Amino acid sequence: MTSQLEQEVAHYQEWRVQMITGIESYKSWLDTNGYADIQQSLRIYDLIESLRNDRMTLAFLAEFSRGKTELINAMFFSDFKQRLLPSNVGRTTMCPTEIFHDPADEPYIRLLPIETRKRQESVSALKRQSVEWIKVKLDIDSRDEMTSAMQHLVEVKSVSLEEARSLGLWDENDPMASTVVVKEGGMVEIPAWRHAIISYPHPLLKSGLVVLDTPGLNALGTEPELTLSMIPNAHAILFILAIDTGVTKSDLEVWQKYVQPAATRRIAVLNKIDLMWDELKTPEQIAADVNRQIDSTSELLSVPRSHVMAVSAQKALLARVRDDNDLLAKTGIEQLEHLLASEIIPAKQEIMRAAVQREIGTMVAASRTAVANQLTATATELKELSVMSGKNRSMAQTMIARLEADRKNYQATVQAFRATYNTVTGQGATLLKQLDDDSIEALLNKDREFIEGAWTTAGLWKSIQMLFQHFTLVSSKILNFANQIKGLVDMTYGHFHEKFGFAKLTPPSLNLEKHTLTMTGLQATAKQFCHDPVNVAKYKHFVVQKFYEGLVGEARSVFEMTRLDVDAWLKSALNPLNLQIKEHEGVLSKRLENFKKIRDNIGSVEGRIKQLETQRTVLAQQREVLARIQASLDGNDPVQVATPAAAAPELQAALV
Repeated sequence: MTSQLEQEVAHYQEWRVQMITGIESYKSWLDTNGYADIQQSLRIYDLIESLRNDRMTLAFLAEFSRGKTELINAMFFSDFKQRLLPSNVGRTTMCPTEIFHDPADEPYIRLLPIETRKRQESVSALKRQSVEWIKVKLDIDSRDEMTSAMQHLVEVKSVSLEEARSLGLWDENDPMASTVVVKEGGMVEIPAWRHAIISYPHPLLKSGLVVLDTPGLNALGTEPELTLSMIPNAHAILFILAIDTGVTKSDLEVWQKYVQPAATRRIAVLNKIDLMWDELKTPEQIAADVNRQIDSTSELLSVPRSHVMAVSAQKALLARVRDDNDLLAKTGIEQLEHLLASEIIPAKQEIMRAAVQREIGTMVAASRTAVANQLTATATELKELSVMSGKNRSMAQTMIARLEADRKNYQATVQAFRATYNTVTGQGATLLKQLDDDSIEALLNKDREFIEGAWTTAGLWKSIQMLFQHFTLVSSKILNFANQIKGLVDMTYGHFHEKFGFAKLTPPSLNLEKHTLTMTGLQATAKQFCHDPVNVAKYKHFVVQKFYEGLVGEARSVFEMTRLDVDAWLKSALNPLNLQIKEHEGVLSKRLENFKKIRDNIGSVEGRIKQLETQRTVLAQQREVLARIQASLDGNDPVQVATPAAAAPELQAALV
């Protein structure tokens, strides 16, 4: 049974392959026709790799006992014909769990020991250190082996209060907020693992989907990396509640602290609607009860009613295990999957399409313009040669004199442009230095001694405010500078258009909105953390330090991505013009050379005319290839774009 969600993710995968094919075709065209340079090749390679490695994360959040893990089983692992992930009454998910497909290895579980919380490395950093993880191979052909292996996810261990405190899992001033269970004899029960990663060969996971299963409120509060990066970076958040209780106080706290601030799509899922299937009520009465809970949830969480779904995860899993379509229809899970398929997947696809266009769109447009200019120049030269056929050398000498004057005038304009360009790029490099690692380290070190001496929320807020202020100041300077450059670029394009007939392209403006929104989200999360009465009232050295380190790591990543984007924009804003300048210079030089040959041998006119006619044919073919590549990148051409083959030697010679 293939769900609509599976179909839509498969379509997204096909679209992504088509996009990669189009980009590879363009790279092949650049290589074949001698336009490739190192900088362009690196950008194209990075773009292709980012598309190949692109993943879409669905984060499942809930308080304990809401049926979150059962919903994951029903949506993604019913083909296993029993529960894949452990799901029982009470608390089951003990650590954040990421589920995806790793094509480079056999199926496995990797478990990060809870003791790594004592170290400074983040989970992201530790993912690159395989030696730190316990690896368990999965035998997907054995249900018993799979069930046994998955039990590792719910393992706990008994430690002393002191050990739990050193791990940041116990606060005697706030025992209700701890993630541990107190036992007799001064011992406490804590999760055995800090993080888990599962590689499983499910079709959706193979297509790039990642499922993030998170523990409840208490665990979220003790692992800041979840709230600072993993959850905000998820493409959509499914927040699971129980329909019989509705939105409880703890549910609302999770929503307000960890879901609402996240700049992602949010869906509220009221689980366990089978509890409403009362045989003493009519179907209409049951539907009315469900609708009342949906309305109430929509109002309390301030989400559109269409984004509140009522389901029964347990019955949905049962229906899919038994292939019971009637029961499946009652569970509501297909409506949830339809929402994900119709809204989440297309939105993700549009984001990727915009990213591809932003990165390579101007390059393809510049190539198409270069070919169009060559066609125009070819037609012009053909027209000039047609009137010279059989004439004397004096006409060729006149054309040479005119072309030399044109080239001299052109070179003077280009030289002035280069001087301005070098000044602008120098100023841009100076601005970018404010976002490099050394500048960020200097900023962070200003208050590091104070912070390290007093891990308090007040000290944390004082330090991170400087971080946000610095980013706001520098990004504002960069945007103002970019607007000035944009004006210069537009004026320069206009000048070359009017004077030399260049295409009047309009390079895209610099857009830092994504990074600004990320920093705004980090600032909101930090403000909430630092002004939370629980955190302010208590001295929570471990959690505050971890939060600060996680925040700095995320901020550093935003600074780096901003620097890379600005650097790429600086290089690409004038790239189409540089290409046209180079191409025009080549055309002028070639025409000058050819007229000199004609002057010395007036009989070569007919040969040159034939060569130009061949060149015009080749250029027309290139124009068609580039048009198809552009259509492929726009997503408007369902036909596979063929990789352009090298032209025959005589055609290649015509283009030289």
